[in-house]
This record gives sequence, C-alpha cells and structure tokens, in this order.
Amino acid sequence: MIKQTKLKTHNIIPTNNISFPIGTALCVQNYAKKLDFDFLFGKYKRRGRDLPHLIEALISYRLTENRSMTKASDWINRDEVLEEFNLNSFEQRTLFRVLEILGKNREQIIFELQNKLFSVYDFEHTNINLDWTSLVLHGDNSPLGAYGYSRDHRPDKKQITLGLAELANPINIPIGLTIKPGNVNDQNHFKDTYKQVKDHIKPGSRIVFDKGAHSKENTELIVADKMKYLTARKFNKSDDKIIKGFDKSKPEFICDKYRVYGIKHTFPNRTNYFYFSETLQAKQLETKMRKAQQLLLEAKQIQKSIDNNRELPKKFRINNALIDIKYSYQTKLAEMNEETAFELVKKASINGREGFFCLTSVENLTLKEALEIYRQKDSIEKIFHSLKNEIEIKPLRVWSENSIYGALIIGFLAQLIISLLRYDYKELKHVTPKFIKISLMNLTVTVEFTKIRSKRRIYSNFDSINRRILVQNCGIT
Repeated sequence: MIKQTKLKTHNIIPTNNISFPIGTALCVQNYAKKLDFDFLFGKYKRRGRDLPHLIEALISYRLTENRSMTKASDWINRDEVLEEFNLNSFEQRTLFRVLEILGKNREQIIFELQNKLFSVYDFEHTNINLDWTSLVLHGDNSPLGAYGYSRDHRPDKKQITLGLAELANPINIPIGLTIKPGNVNDQNHFKDTYKQVKDHIKPGSRIVFDKGAHSKENTELIVADKMKYLTARKFNKSDDKIIKGFDKSKPEFICDKYRVYGIKHTFPNRTNYFYFSETLQAKQLETKMRKAQQLLLEAKQIQKSIDNNRELPKKFRINNALIDIKYSYQTKLAEMNEETAFELVKKASINGREGFFCLTSVENLTLKEALEIYRQKDSIEKIFHSLKNEIEIKPLRVWSENSIYGALIIGFLAQLIISLLRYDYKELKHVTPKFIKISLMNLTVTVEFTKIRSKRRIYSNFDSINRRILVQNCGIT
C-alpha cells in the first residue's frame, strides 16, 4: 500500500481574468474630484482624448507599477482599466502629448492648484518650508541638463534642480514646485520657489530654509513682503571669536538627547542663535579623522612613487589625451615620521568649529523655539525622499523640455495625494508614504469572465489602512 505524504501540485489553468490595484485608482479619482481636475486640466484639451482622466490614470500608474511611459500605455490600455477611468484606447504617443501639455502650462496649473487647495481646506497656518534638490538627467540633449552639485552623488551626469514649497508642521503638504537647470544654485533658485507661493500665504507667516539659500538679498525679499524667516547661516571669521568664547558666555542647556547648548546675539533687525552639540561634534570629528587618514594614505602613495622613480598612480593624474602636462610633486613625508605627518593633516582638517551651528531669524525666539522650528524642516526632506524613492520620479530621460516638466508634475500630484491622505486621516499622520502606497496597491479587483460571458468584480486584500481611506469616501462598503 502506497501512502501519499505530499500534496500534489495544483493544476493551473490559464484564464482571461485580470486584476489591477483598484484601491489606488479609487483614491486618485476621489482626490481628482475634490481638487476639480476637470477645471484644472479640462481647458487645455477640448478635443480628442479626455485629459483629466488620462492624468488620473497616469497618477494611478505612478503610484503602482511605475515603469516607463511605454509600459504606462500598456497598463492603461487594458479594457477594464480603460473602463475604470472612462477612457477609450489610445496610442502611446498620446501620453507624451499629455506630458507636453502639462509642462507647457505648468505655472498656471500650479497656481490654480494652489487656489483650489486653499479654497477646499481651511489650513491652520501658512508657514512655509522651502528646500531644493537635484535629479540626474540621463542624456545630453536637454537644455535643462547641466553639471552641478549632485545630491544623488552622480557628478559625472548632467542634472536638473528641483525646488519644493511645503506647508509646515503639522500640515506637511507640498504646494509649490519649481524646476531649473542643474547648475542653478539654491540662492538663485530660492527666488522662483518663494515667489511661486508668496501670494497664497498670509502676512506674518514664517519661511524656513537652509543655509544653502541664505543671502542678504533673499532675507530682505521676505521682510519686504511682511513675512518672517528662520534659516541657518554659514560661519565667517568674526564668528570664530564667539566660538572661542562660547564656554565663557554661560550657554543655556537646550537638548539632553543631542547635548545641545546655545547663546543668543540680538541685533536691531535680526537675532542670531549659536548652538553647540556634543553629539554633532563627535560625528564631525570622526568624519574629519577619517579624512585625515585618507590624506595621509594619499601622501604615502605619492611619496612611494617619488622614491621608486615611477609615474604617479592614475587617480592622481589628469587622464586626457588633449592635455599635455608634466608633474612635479614633493611631499613633506621625507622630513617627518608618520605620527608627526598625521598630526599635521589632522590639524589642517580640524578648524575648531566642529559641533557648532548658527540659526538666524527676524524674530526674537527663545533658543529652544528656534531649534525646534528649524528641526521640523526635515519634513520637506522626507517629501523629497518620498518623491525619489516611493513616487519614483527618477530616473529622468531626455525627452522634450516640456515633457520633463510634465513628468515631474505627475510625480508632484502623486505626492500631493499621499500628503493629503496623511493630513485628512490623522491616524495616518505617522504612517510612511511607502506603507500607504502599498496598502492602496494591495486592494485589488479581479474581473472574472464567466462561462456565460458576463463579468464579475471581486475585491480582495482589505486592510486597516485602505479600508479607512476608501470605505468613507469611495463607496466601498
């Protein structure tokens, strides 16, 4: 007698049934209605395809599979997905025309979107965080692409810069997006990002930004508009006197977690807040010690080449066939031992400013208030992280300039919907965009084709997040 100890493999029979993430589609459609996409986008294409519904479908795709535009066309052009968004089938180039339209009209779209947000929502304040980042641009033919400081650690690639304006804590909703060539620095980019939102914020609102965009011209621009600012500032030589006398000034203890102390310097038109963090000092010293070790190692490699009468290692040379250059190097290692050499590079690396930072504001805040407000600015950095890693607005390919703008607008709208979800549902405030996105994707509908050629829709994979979002607003019971 043979006894069966393993289950047999299931026989898988192919069917024509399809499944797609209905949770994402329903959520996007709900906010498209709330923000009146028909008004925002309908005016730009009166003939041909339904532009608002195509944009809804593109945002849904961005929040689900999110691959190339070719794949987007394939994903949307399934009968059941077309039916969901009330669309007819279309060619791939239609989506590129959608991006062109969005890019061409981006300023008007952002302005009217801001109007709609502030008419639908009664926000408790209009304090703003501003920040900027860069995105790698693959290809060389776009005029937007330029070499600059790369936050993505790809200095070998051309890039574009992205500016974002966010309503500050506890709202944390992006309301502005500016796009500039990759070599525009933050000080210059500041003006466009600030001017894009200033007409929608109340006098006396606070603008918070980092030291990369800080300049006298920019702070004067804010004050002239009867706004307030809080920003970090770079140290100059006169600040070294304050740093040297910091202990003698009897600094106030601010934060136990990071061991932060601070002193205030008040001027007629601003207040400077000097801080010293023991935790930050330890991290910066550790980094600079590693840098000193690296400098010593490089000097040893060069000295070894000199001693052996050999060419310098390739990484120390200019490798360009069009450049003719003769090298002459001399190190100080021949005159000192390794310990003395390390002390020399360590002294050159450490400047005494380790652990210190300075904020400045037109307001006279307490040291603790200024630090807490500035720290809350990291919410906009989290939006950038979400745009790059959850919404996945990169990599950017070289299309037309307006198509690049349009692709970024789609990503911005996708992020806006995620941020509005976290604002509308307080229990989602501390749920990351990644888990909200996954939860919406998990709620799927399977369209089953029966033997009598009718269709049956089967909803599955409800969880606490997608049920909370969709049961109340999208008619799912």
